[in-house]
Amino acid sequence: MNDLIPIMDKLHESLSRYANKKGFILNPNEEMLNLVIAGLARNKEKHGKQYCPCRIISGNEEEDRKIVCPCIYHEEEIETDGSCHCDLFFKKER
Repeated sequence: MNDLIPIMDKLHESLSRYANKKGFILNPNEEMLNLVIAGLARNKEKHGKQYCPCRIISGNEEEDRKIVCPCIYHEEEIETDGSCHCDLFFKKER
């Protein structure tokens, strides 16, 4: 996992900027957040793309484009459930 740390650091930084821009927050549970980011980093290293770790990669590039984080489903999931399926992004408390 140590070899994933530079990738994880870059992902954390970019995902944090994205969440801030969109009005979301990253998972406040640091342990869970690191697990999701580690899954993204492993997928990026293995597949060349940061596929959501909670989704199944089909091997069909066109279909799998939908599950590159932030996936096409995350905004609707956050709106209806308060977080995306991976529990990476959360709705900000008001």
